[in-house]
Amino acid sequence: MKDLLCNEFQNTVSEYLIRHQSILDILSKSQECNAKVNRAIVKAATSCGCIKIKSEKQRFNNESSITEMKTLLNTHTEGTLCENCREIIETELGKALFYVTALCNTLDLSLYDVLLKEHKKVSTLTIFNFT
Repeated sequence: MKDLLCNEFQNTVSEYLIRHQSILDILSKSQECNAKVNRAIVKAATSCGCIKIKSEKQRFNNESSITEMKTLLNTHTEGTLCENCREIIETELGKALFYVTALCNTLDLSLYDVLLKEHKKVSTLTIFNFT
């Protein structure tokens, strides 16, 4: 039952992806979508100004606990997305998900299984997942 949404989305993508059937098309469209997500976030900061990106070296003590590190490290963002920027970014992320799902279809992979495996890995490795 939990995989119903993933399966339904994957089937819908399979049904409606007509023009970009080649894996090369899917890869290039996926890359284009990811670039559009990045661009939309940059425009939220530079054109709209609803968020600010303030980047600097992350400062923490190697002797800090993991819990302390989580509070010390910064996302480098300030503010909240306005409704317009939120809508644009959600749309671009949706397109990126569409092409990730198309890639799963082309390679005969289950989107749900991919998500489940990643969830298990993150849950098992917790904070050590991406070190």
